[in-house]
Formats: sequence, structure tokens, C-alpha cells
Amino acid sequence: MEEEITFQGHKNILSLHSKTIEITKDSNLTKKGDCIVGVSANKACDDLDNSFKQKLRTSDTVVKMGIIVEPYVFSLGGFGNNNLEITHKHDIVLRKSNYVDSRTLIVSCDKSAIDIPRNLIKMLTNSEKKGMLRIKIE
Repeated sequence: MEEEITFQGHKNILSLHSKTIEITKDSNLTKKGDCIVGVSANKACDDLDNSFKQKLRTSDTVVKMGIIVEPYVFSLGGFGNNNLEITHKHDIVLRKSNYVDSRTLIVSCDKSAIDIPRNLIKMLTNSEKKGMLRIKIE
């Protein structure tokens, strides 16, 4: 199973957070949002396919992802969780921890915003640049 979320860059993308990565449907971004790597996303948690969300609500589900900003691909992975809600209408958050709220898509993520290569992040500081989060369930 696979989902793809497209998003835009923004001049305030810093990608410095050590525990999370976030993509949001919101178009505005302040420098306080240092986990956000994309804005104006075409999907948030609530928009994902119901069968896809159901698979994510199983703790042993392995999730492989790629943040794609041509010509770069940043690979990361994590796990589903029995307690996932996946209902937020604006955001998707990938977490290193096991914390769960309505914005959480995966837990035990092996990377955070600070781990994303700076050349990829530099491209995302251009509001014209498009990116994609590709999510695959094994």
C-alpha cells in the first residue's frame, strides 16, 4: 500500500527539530515551526485512505518513506501503532518517540527534521519548490 502527499517549500523552513518531521496543509509558516519541511500539502492525516490508516493502526506495521525534492530522495522509516488516531485535518507528523495524538502518522521514526540533508532543505526554502512524501507500508 502506498500514499503520496505533495507539498510546497517556504522561506521559513529550518528543519532543525530533533524529534519530529511535519508536513502541513497550512500555507503560512513562522520560524517557530522548526520541524516543518513542507506547507500547502494536498493531504493531512484525515485525508489518507481508510484502509491505509487501518494498516497503520497496527504496532508491528513497518513503514518506509521518502521525502522527494528533485533530484534528492531522503529515506526514512518507522512503525505503526495500535493507538494511532490519524484524524488531524491539517498536519502529518512523523515522530521518533511513541507519543500519539491526532497528527501522528508514525512512531519510532529513525530520522527527524535535523537529519535531513541541508542541500535538500535549502531547496525547500524556495516557495516555488515542490516536494513529495511517499509512504509505503510493507
